[in-house]
Amino acid sequence: MIRILIILIIMAYSPVTYGQSVKYAVAIQAAPLLNTPDFESVFGGKGRNRVKTDRCGQVRELEYIALPGTVFRILEEQQLGNARVYRVETDEYRAATGIQLYLDSRFLKLQNEEPPPRQRILPEREQIVANLKKTVGNSYVWGGNLQDGVPELKELFYGAVRGEEQKRLTLAGLDCSGLLYQATGGWTPRNTSQLIAYGRSVAVAGKSLSQIVSELEPLDLIVWNGHVIILLDRENVIESRLKCGKPGNGGVVTTPLKARLSEIMRTRRPIDVWPAGEKSKDAFVIRRWYGL
Repeated sequence: MIRILIILIIMAYSPVTYGQSVKYAVAIQAAPLLNTPDFESVFGGKGRNRVKTDRCGQVRELEYIALPGTVFRILEEQQLGNARVYRVETDEYRAATGIQLYLDSRFLKLQNEEPPPRQRILPEREQIVANLKKTVGNSYVWGGNLQDGVPELKELFYGAVRGEEQKRLTLAGLDCSGLLYQATGGWTPRNTSQLIAYGRSVAVAGKSLSQIVSELEPLDLIVWNGHVIILLDRENVIESRLKCGKPGNGGVVTTPLKARLSEIMRTRRPIDVWPAGEKSKDAFVIRRWYGL
């Protein structure tokens, strides 16, 4: 009897390569992608009303939140207790080297044939700016790209929660590239590692603060591998900044362009093209993408 139980436990927690019958899945609602298959440990389990965070209140297992209609290729299935989890890949998100992506099956519709890609429509410039402005004051959430989060997490993993506790548990908030991703309806790349080469370069190498400011246009990106700041207009920028220990652990703020750029240039120098394969700690680039 004990031997049978051991075998059943091993089977429940062992990955099973998916067969030929089902290869694809489509997100039927906003779906959190984690870098671990253990959703229960991250979201606490039914009725526990807790989420696994680091000392800054961030769920580091969260990679991003896929939008409804996002297409995934299924690579593997795991049965963890009562939960079915898929290891997946998608053209809409480039994970860092060595990172695997996992989805809870309850967010997905399985399909045998490859579905069409999620329909993407880029809003007008004025609408993107308006979308950005509406997010001011939202909390910083690592991996977050929906200011209202994923309300379905409440029903799947938690008990009775409301207000600020519900926002925290359902990942309501935005990180820096998630701010842009939400405002553009998922048109732009999701990570700064891609944004550093997105669109075309604005030549700023060797230029002064005032010279750089004169070159900029609304929705230009001030970006380095790790953070992005977005121009709202020729005088102001918007960004989501992590401030560990502060209310909301930071969040979405606007700042005068000259003041913010001056702050950046105390520790970083402007360059025209980001060095391939590098995480330079003392540089930034400016990328122009809208209308190209």
